[in-house]
Amino acid sequence: MTKTAAIIGGGVIGGGWAARFVLNGWNVRVFDPDPEAERKIAEVMGNARRSLPGLTDVALPDEGVISFHGSIQEAVQGASWIQESVPERLDIKHKTFGAIQQACDPEAVIGSSTSGFKPSQLQEGMARPDQIMVAHPFNPVYLLPLVELVPGEGNEGPLVEKAKSILASLGMYALHLKKEIDAHVADRFLEAVWREALWLVKDGIATTEEIDNAIRYGFGIRWAQMGLFETYRVAGGEAGMKHFMAQFGPCLQWPWTKLMDVPEFTDELVDMIAGQSDAQSGHHSIRQLERIRDTNLVTMMRGLKAQDWGAGALLNAQEKVMRAGTEMGAQAAAIAADRPVLTAHRTVPLDWTDYNGHMTESRYLHAFADATDRFMEIIGCDAAYISSGGSYFTAETHIRHLDEVHAGAIITITTRVIEGAGKKMHLWHEMREGDHVLATGEHFLLHVSLDTRKPSAPSPAIEAALVRFAAGHAALPKPDGLGRAIGAPR
Repeated sequence: MTKTAAIIGGGVIGGGWAARFVLNGWNVRVFDPDPEAERKIAEVMGNARRSLPGLTDVALPDEGVISFHGSIQEAVQGASWIQESVPERLDIKHKTFGAIQQACDPEAVIGSSTSGFKPSQLQEGMARPDQIMVAHPFNPVYLLPLVELVPGEGNEGPLVEKAKSILASLGMYALHLKKEIDAHVADRFLEAVWREALWLVKDGIATTEEIDNAIRYGFGIRWAQMGLFETYRVAGGEAGMKHFMAQFGPCLQWPWTKLMDVPEFTDELVDMIAGQSDAQSGHHSIRQLERIRDTNLVTMMRGLKAQDWGAGALLNAQEKVMRAGTEMGAQAAAIAADRPVLTAHRTVPLDWTDYNGHMTESRYLHAFADATDRFMEIIGCDAAYISSGGSYFTAETHIRHLDEVHAGAIITITTRVIEGAGKKMHLWHEMREGDHVLATGEHFLLHVSLDTRKPSAPSPAIEAALVRFAAGHAALPKPDGLGRAIGAPR
């Protein structure tokens, strides 16, 4: 059943929330009095459609429907998640929450995108205070997984667990804070770095570009995958965290920072920072910068995904949920053997394209290799079996590139067993976008003992599953291009 979310306030953050929900199959109802809200959210949606699907190796659900409404009361009808993203003024937020609670389901989660207010401040005077909690995301909401979830002290209950479950289903990570504090956790770090940066610019020590380079070429990359404390643990070497703290702890007494002071925001300082920022990146439009940012984030997060680490581990967990109950998550016994087997259903990510603007040659092999791995998993040659000492090695591959494939294309790969008995497994893959064949892959594999590194017989269960598919697929018409030699006429 399609789920429904309501977005109250459709700015950068509200639009990002809308995109995250819609692209994960939710219907979204939006209220924003701004006459440009629909255009602005459409632009955010465009960026999200370009980037988010490429994070996972499983196609996202069919998009939900986004609709715009003339009142808060109308927008929240039927919503199980309501996200407030109005301006950071407590009076406006109280008025908004009052209107929401007059019309919404009492069991709906009401999250606030507030960067600074504590939940107790948001809940003051509300009819159902426990229903309101901080759900503070990070821009772009449709890509970055962190949400600071702060229900307020003593307000734990079923709605909090519901909120955590919904966020996880969206591929997000709920940092559940048990104690409230101004600006929560992450923004307090950002504020500390921001204060120090302002002083460095004001005192003429570094420009905005130099400061950004110090972050993105150095500790920013470390933080992206390991955070602060784990980074410093590694910096302590074999002696660990205690050694690091003993070595660098005295530095905390040295005059290295001005964190407690903030330079006065004079017109001169504002003009200096704005001018340096314009010189640094003013040749790009904001939309261009957003696309550059999104492409970089997708590439980094997919790298972490391959290592099952940090934000990448969240993506792998989301894929596991998306596969559950579908053919992409089924084993051999539950899959019909009288038709090709679905082994991939995914979006082509941004980092799979080359200088010609289409999917690079190596990624065709990547996609077909993933399809082979999935078929191996289906017949029982999974991680547990491989760890026991057996696997299939590819001995020969032939790929035909029949048409261009572009980033954002939703591709499927189906697999047929041409030969499957004993040590041999001969597979035929077809890659499609819709009904259009884009490429084919012919692969011959041998079962190998990982102890001897020589061909060996698979387990009886694997061979039985393989033989079953081979027999079923033998009745299908011969694939066009099977056994084709390189350079043969088409």
